[in-house]
Amino acid sequence: MVSIMQPFMDVESSRSYIDELYSVDPQKCLDALVCLKNSVIGSNRQKGSVIAQGVVPRLLQLLGDISGAITDRIRLEAAVTLGSLAKGTDQHVVALIDLGVVPLILQVLMTTPLVDPVTDGKTRINDLLIEACLRCLRTVFQHSSAPVHTIYQNPSLVPRLLSLASRSVTSQICIATILTTACKTAEEQNALSKGGAVETLAVQLDSSLPEVQLPALACLANMCYQNHTVSAMVAAASTNNTPQGRLVPAVLGQLMGREKSSLVQLEAARCVAYMHRAGALSATDPRVVYRTLPCLVRLCHRDRPPRERVAAAETLAYLTEVDTDLQRLASISNHLIPTLAEFLRPHPQVQDTSLSQDMRQAAFRAFASLGANDEDIRKRIIETQSLMEHVVSGLQDPGGPRVRLAAVRCLHSLSRSVQQLRTTFQDHAVWKPLMQLLHGADKGLEGRGEGEEDLLTVASSTLCNLLLEFSPSKEPILESGGVELLCSLTKRPDPALRLNGIWALMNVAFQAEQRVKSQILSCLGTDQIFRLLADPELAVLMKTLGLLRNLLSTKAHIDRIMGEHATHVMQAVILVLEDPEHPADVKEQALCILANVADGDRARDHIMANEDVLKKLMDYMMHSNVKLQVAAIFCVCNLVWKEEPGAAQRQARLRELGLYRILQQLRHTKDSQLFDKVKTALAQFFDP
Repeated sequence: MVSIMQPFMDVESSRSYIDELYSVDPQKCLDALVCLKNSVIGSNRQKGSVIAQGVVPRLLQLLGDISGAITDRIRLEAAVTLGSLAKGTDQHVVALIDLGVVPLILQVLMTTPLVDPVTDGKTRINDLLIEACLRCLRTVFQHSSAPVHTIYQNPSLVPRLLSLASRSVTSQICIATILTTACKTAEEQNALSKGGAVETLAVQLDSSLPEVQLPALACLANMCYQNHTVSAMVAAASTNNTPQGRLVPAVLGQLMGREKSSLVQLEAARCVAYMHRAGALSATDPRVVYRTLPCLVRLCHRDRPPRERVAAAETLAYLTEVDTDLQRLASISNHLIPTLAEFLRPHPQVQDTSLSQDMRQAAFRAFASLGANDEDIRKRIIETQSLMEHVVSGLQDPGGPRVRLAAVRCLHSLSRSVQQLRTTFQDHAVWKPLMQLLHGADKGLEGRGEGEEDLLTVASSTLCNLLLEFSPSKEPILESGGVELLCSLTKRPDPALRLNGIWALMNVAFQAEQRVKSQILSCLGTDQIFRLLADPELAVLMKTLGLLRNLLSTKAHIDRIMGEHATHVMQAVILVLEDPEHPADVKEQALCILANVADGDRARDHIMANEDVLKKLMDYMMHSNVKLQVAAIFCVCNLVWKEEPGAAQRQARLRELGLYRILQQLRHTKDSQLFDKVKTALAQFFDP
């Protein structure tokens, strides 16, 4: 590639018509423009030279001149030449953007008159100028640095662009492509729908030309993505904007027919998939079940080009991500699982490393969606030849976070299987690359891209499953610094990471040995526990209480932990029980912690010695919420259990406070669960 700063190879021969671009003689200027246009067509070197010699500002001046001194033909040739320059290298496009080509072209598109060709002979030249500007804008907007947001700065721009679509086939293609590139956020989706894009694009679906249908489908898909309002508009739209017209979903179903080009099928399927996920079409809609899903499965097969296979697998992953019935149907359709497994193997015809990574990523994502809910599907995926080896390899992929993220999503989905945690996951020691990935992402997260943070989030979610009590991976993970890693996650600003960290610690603490519980308390620290109890995310608070509940289990452990941390534990419980903003589920967890404390031989003395806690128990025994009453009485049962040492003294103290009287009053409850708890508690009291 030649730098844009390299001059023409033959400066003298080009200088004459470069100079004549600035001539006041319209014919000389036009002739120079034609020569310039012809010189840059197909030559990136010539494009770079023209840009380096500062010719672009003159082209922009000629295009934008509406004084009448410049002929329409000159403006047209200037637009065509700019469009040719835009087809050069990335460097060339950036140079055009920096020189202001986008706002000028939009201004020309806004101001060029549209008149009836029957009454005005100038219409043809105007239409050609509009087409040339649209082609240039389409090319520029496909660059990642293009200021696509510019079309929304003037409220009249989008309606104006859409009005141009009826002028010609070229205009239809260009405008749909331009709007597709400028439709990435909810605000942009809504702006396009308010400007009339749905109606205009729906008309294009009825075209007999695939090159007109394709960009319209792509734009509609982008507009529908995660946007219920726009998706509902598309679902209700018709191709001729009348109640008698064909509804868009029906047309999309037809466009997925085998007789259509595979790209048209794919884009139509993407539209329906996005409409379904946005809530505009149900999972049982025939267009989803009988057209879209089979179409995407079919397009994953080896007879399709690799890029199409990748797009189909990615769309299929999104379509099936949340619905169990669609997952089951897809998994048994047309040998899909072995077909996706082919994506993970080396392909002689795929020499592009980036494409190979895209194929692996798409397969992992599809497997993650298919195995999200169904144990049988997970089993079939895992039993696919060499699948787990590919997943483990994917966790260590050196090509950036995207393949690693897809692999860990797949692993997370498969880790929901109890059987596989005990067998396949242990056989392949998947915890090792997972821990390496977590340690690497945790240490280097600051300053990294969004992909690394997503990677840490999904990997830590997977770790939660691998740390369940029955998982053989639990012990080696703890020996590899698992507790320290999880404690560090609870201090992250991202609530998802805090949740995963505390959730995994809760799993670690379940039926754990005393040394592991002590390690958690020592590493986490009481100050951090209090911060987590005050966390604005309710889920984090709930899992923190769950952690305390698991730590305070088994009599010996309860007594030892309360012997060292009683003040903090009681303070934490009171903090939760006294907060009027906490929902019943949170307070129930706090009461269950108290019940565990009450089960300790020595730990229960901390409750009996705390007047505030005893009064709180009485308050919750009379609470309007039955499950809080049940939890409070469960704690009382543990305090008064007559077979435990010191029961008589504790019963006497609770009688004195009026707790026995409350129990007697509750005997008349109509709730069966509460009645059983009250009956059990009263049976423990010795006769006075």
